[in-house]
Amino acid sequence: MAKRQQQTKTKNNSKKPTGKIRIIPLGGLGEIGKNMTVVEYEQDIIVIDCGIGFPDEEMPGIDFVIPDFSYLEANKDRIRGVFLTHGHEDHIGGVPYLLRTLNLPVYGTPLTLGILRGKLEEQPLPWQADLKTVKPGDKIRAGAMTVEFIHVNHSIADACALAVHTPLGVLVHTGDFKLDTTPIEGEMMNLVRFGELGKQGVLLLMCESTNAERPGYTPSEKKVGASLEYIFTTHTKKRIIIATFSSNVHRVQQIINTSARHKRKVAITGRSMINIVNAAVELGYMKVPNGVLVDINEIKRYKPNELTLITTGSQGEPMSALYRMAFSDHSQVALDANDVVVLSASAIPGNEKLVGRIINELSRNEVEVLHDAFVEVHVSGHACQEELKLMQALTKPKYFMPVHGENRHLSANRDLARYLGMNDRNIFISEIGKVLEIDASGAKWGGTVPAGKVLVDGYGVGDVGNIVLNDRLHLSQDGLIVVVATMDCTARLLLSGPDLISRGFVFVRENEDLMEGARKVAENTINDVLTFSRRRDPVDRMLLKRRIKDDLAKYIYQKTKRKPMILPVIMDL
Repeated sequence: MAKRQQQTKTKNNSKKPTGKIRIIPLGGLGEIGKNMTVVEYEQDIIVIDCGIGFPDEEMPGIDFVIPDFSYLEANKDRIRGVFLTHGHEDHIGGVPYLLRTLNLPVYGTPLTLGILRGKLEEQPLPWQADLKTVKPGDKIRAGAMTVEFIHVNHSIADACALAVHTPLGVLVHTGDFKLDTTPIEGEMMNLVRFGELGKQGVLLLMCESTNAERPGYTPSEKKVGASLEYIFTTHTKKRIIIATFSSNVHRVQQIINTSARHKRKVAITGRSMINIVNAAVELGYMKVPNGVLVDINEIKRYKPNELTLITTGSQGEPMSALYRMAFSDHSQVALDANDVVVLSASAIPGNEKLVGRIINELSRNEVEVLHDAFVEVHVSGHACQEELKLMQALTKPKYFMPVHGENRHLSANRDLARYLGMNDRNIFISEIGKVLEIDASGAKWGGTVPAGKVLVDGYGVGDVGNIVLNDRLHLSQDGLIVVVATMDCTARLLLSGPDLISRGFVFVRENEDLMEGARKVAENTINDVLTFSRRRDPVDRMLLKRRIKDDLAKYIYQKTKRKPMILPVIMDL
């Protein structure tokens, strides 16, 4: 009898789970930045990262881009938490905007949450943010799922990959990682845990793809330390200004250590740099020798060869500290031939022109500029091909989904999986909003959810859409002509005007004949509409404006081959 009961129990335990996993990328695919992935199992939802992206040339005036949260807002009661892999902008920058409407628990390592707290102080919420500190190795219950944090190396401290344990199997999300066998602080990434998960069986690997086109391994951060030592040794008579990513705590630590060895004081400038360094020092992730840091307002007390400045602006961002220095607009720092500027960062795709502009301006002012073309002052924080292959080999996933990258990066990561022997049927290159469903019978596409880009312009979130962007592009390319006229619609009389105001189209004083011709065209159009309107009907103001725009556009294009925006302003007395 006991044997029969044991057989029945074993048989019942062998039943396959009937639930379904849904993987929904809301950002980070087909683009750089704006990383955000939703994982669902039945009635439970977790969110992995919530970052920002940066505007391209088709988005004039936009500060940055965040994911569309409408799907999460529609399913807010099912969300068990937001789980952050690390503290970079493209992974946590969107969290304050998500928490404006959804009061969710947010899980992250100490430095990640320390940086996030600084952001939340700048953008107050309607409630107290529920931030929960975790450490590598911790496992957090999230409904029917359990999220495990696994230590990895990256260009910021406290980075983690996530293992999501579900009744159907384990999902591994690598976050951003690299294999650094000689990290500046802490240990090498936890390869043992990834291997253990691989032996137990990984259902799906979501692996970052940023450097999937690059062969070999990513160099260690310590390689930058050797380059810094060379720069300090060969520039003993100059002030050294180093621009790097504010979040690269290990890089900043190396700069401070090298400066201290060479008897230099260090001043920090740039709001984000100051905020992150303060958070890192407070949490113990950076150690600054006594007496090394000085306030930026005190730098005039020291000779050039006694100072190192650490600044933001490595991407050429307008109004960053380095940008203002280069264009002589910084209140405390003026650069000249006694300075050497080190760009300790690679240009993010799309920022090359901005970086080039700063280099040109610095060179024009006889400031020496050092960057990767001259000396190795930057190493990536992302895994190259051999490290990506190692991750797949360790985890041995049944299914594979490349994440974090443009389409070419995702395709390159797919090719690595093919090279390692994975069948194409088990590789899924997804898109933002596209759903991958996994159940006991296999994996397949499962439709789409609302997703896309939400544009942030100042305090406005989502109020700038395609129509406004098109208008901005139109204005930036062709300018504007405003047509102002006053008329008596009842009497069908043009009382004054039309007057034409040009902005960004032509210089009026040098094109008086053109503008006078345009004014006459607008006047004739208005009189035609007033004359041929039936007396018993009111004047169709929309028709009048449309006729002015059409007739004036034809005249201007005929004369100039340009298409400025035309804005009629009709006042009725």
